[in-house]
Amino acid sequence: MEKLPKVALPFIIGAIILVVILAKSAVTIDSGEAGVLFKTFGEGVVTDEPPMAEGFHIVAPWNKVYVYEVRQQELFEKMKVLSSNGLEIQIDASAWYEPVYGDLGNLHQSLGQNYLQRVIQPAIRSAARSVVGRYTPEQLYSSKRDAIQDEIFAETKKILDKQYVQLNEVLVRDVTLPNTIKEAIERKLRQEQESLEYEFRLVTAEKEAQKQIIEAEGKAKSNKILSASLTDKILQDKGIEATMKLSESPNSKVIVIGSGDSGLPIILGNQ
Repeated sequence: MEKLPKVALPFIIGAIILVVILAKSAVTIDSGEAGVLFKTFGEGVVTDEPPMAEGFHIVAPWNKVYVYEVRQQELFEKMKVLSSNGLEIQIDASAWYEPVYGDLGNLHQSLGQNYLQRVIQPAIRSAARSVVGRYTPEQLYSSKRDAIQDEIFAETKKILDKQYVQLNEVLVRDVTLPNTIKEAIERKLRQEQESLEYEFRLVTAEKEAQKQIIEAEGKAKSNKILSASLTDKILQDKGIEATMKLSESPNSKVIVIGSGDSGLPIILGNQ
């Protein structure tokens, strides 16, 4: 193979240098990401311009680009905290968070790419300890889970204020109590339920008794009024009316003979 002419050597070296420069200058920002530019010979981290958006970018080879995920991300945490009476409670929680897009440069300058470990994890742990410490294990087990979730979110959000991080939600997935405490709470809840059920039966029985008394009193008053209104003449007319209806029935054979002691007809028949 013939040696390359000496005149071509500088062009080859230049081409190699150009390829290296382009390789170091080309930056691709993937979907859901953004870049923070660091100017080595300038003011350092660029904070007064929007982050580098998705796509292909060319930067000076002596500068650096730090890529951040700007989608919503999730942090899972298992925390052991103390209740108001000093018992150890395990909280399984998750936090949804994302960096504030417009402040990505400030986030990089003040906290760096490990901002999750620097501020978010300590914030949610501190908030969980503070909130759970206000409640008893019984409250945490039964009725206050939604309340502590909202309070942990509010306190964590307050701690992260001005940290260039946006907290979207905190979810308390599970509250684990010591087995002895959990069993004692369940026994107490069962006893309370049985007591409420017994009280309900007593109230129901009392209402039923009152109803029967009212009905009996009403019936007694009705009978008293009816007895006062009945006369021999009315009874005789009612008896005659009933006898006439029986005589008109096709299924009855009725013979009326004289009258009874009360002045009512005597009815004889085979039906």
